[in-house]
Amino acid sequence: DYYETLLEEGVSDELYYNLGNSYFKMDNIGKAILNYERALLLNPGNNDIQANLVISRSKTVDKVEPLPELFFISWTKALMNQSSADGWAKWAISFFILFLVCSFIYVFSKQILIKKISFGLGILFICFTLGTHAFARHQKKVLLSRDTAIVMTPSVTIRSTPSESGTALFILHEGRKVGIKDTVGEWKEI
Repeated sequence: DYYETLLEEGVSDELYYNLGNSYFKMDNIGKAILNYERALLLNPGNNDIQANLVISRSKTVDKVEPLPELFFISWTKALMNQSSADGWAKWAISFFILFLVCSFIYVFSKQILIKKISFGLGILFICFTLGTHAFARHQKKVLLSRDTAIVMTPSVTIRSTPSESGTALFILHEGRKVGIKDTVGEWKEI
């Protein structure tokens, strides 16, 4: 209850993490996973949050293995998750300032060797600026998107159409994360 009241004052990854821990200790796996996911959105590089999320998911009924990804996609995602959107934006600004310094040195230097070095470093820094900016945009998009959900009820029947008369396809249990493709009234296509 204390953590829930603190959420009214503002959110933080530590608050969601501790709330997730509290729900986990109360054996409310769905709400624990939800709050760990929220904490991970705010601080994607936190190993404690990731570990607790893995432990919580291991307690769910549905054991679904994700499809394997190509190695460079996994590496890129791992690199992007090392920092939040704000962290990547700070890196982008730092690299841009270094680019400006190199540009200044290139324009006002009299020595050819220094011009060549500053030009090369300037190109490198502008590439780093663009890369970290792209990572920041991606992290912000992930933070603001609302296209996933966590099943909070003990079990839910997945139907082929958005009506109670639709064919029952399968059952999902509490704590399962799903991607939402479309919404029809109160029905969600996953």
